[in-house]
Amino acid sequence: MSDPIRKCILSQERDGRDRLVRLALAPDGQVLPDVRAKAPGRGAWIGVTRGELEQAIAKKRLRGALARAFKGAEFVIPDDLPARIAAALERNALDRLGLESRSGMLLTGSEKIETAARSGQLHALYHAADAGTDGNRKLDQAWRVGSDREGSDVRGLVLPMPRPILSLALGRENVVHIGLTDRAAAARVSDALDRWLHFIGPEPTPVPCETASQGASTPGLSGTVASGHRPVVDVNEDFE
Repeated sequence: MSDPIRKCILSQERDGRDRLVRLALAPDGQVLPDVRAKAPGRGAWIGVTRGELEQAIAKKRLRGALARAFKGAEFVIPDDLPARIAAALERNALDRLGLESRSGMLLTGSEKIETAARSGQLHALYHAADAGTDGNRKLDQAWRVGSDREGSDVRGLVLPMPRPILSLALGRENVVHIGLTDRAAAARVSDALDRWLHFIGPEPTPVPCETASQGASTPGLSGTVASGHRPVVDVNEDFE
């Protein structure tokens, strides 16, 4: 089933609802993030970055857009709305990692990840913010070798989370690196991370990848948070 399309009330651009953020009108009139789009009642969708949202709030553009979306209903925009959205998206991404961990689709530990990478079984790779550079490079190279992409710029994504946060989310000790060995699981994690990293950081910069060349909709970009790139997801076959 295709992802329903929604329109951002600020940019007027259309995208799948799983790539936007829903703002819901709470019973007390507060505008709150509803990142899983489960809250009842009226809602509005945004697809802008945090910086763009903060500008829209300062210039009263968000208020005007919400007034139209909520059709004259009374509402209050919390002063910390951007921070609440960022926290909700981060929590959603961590929850997704935890779900994949419990389902057995996620690997931790350098040796296990390296083995999966060199055997071509790895479909996504992430590093903690405080992971060592040498360890990152070793696993990145193993992934390139295993996926026949030696000499390319393919590498795991350095997440803006240290190992204690990742360890708590996954219920495991000392999580420094994360590997995903299932294509669909890798795509689910990528989608959750994409939405969070897009909101908190600069606009992602596309790079050539297998997925893009096949015309698929799943992002397949590489890099680090600092450079504004989205995570690599190795998707070589279609999935639901």
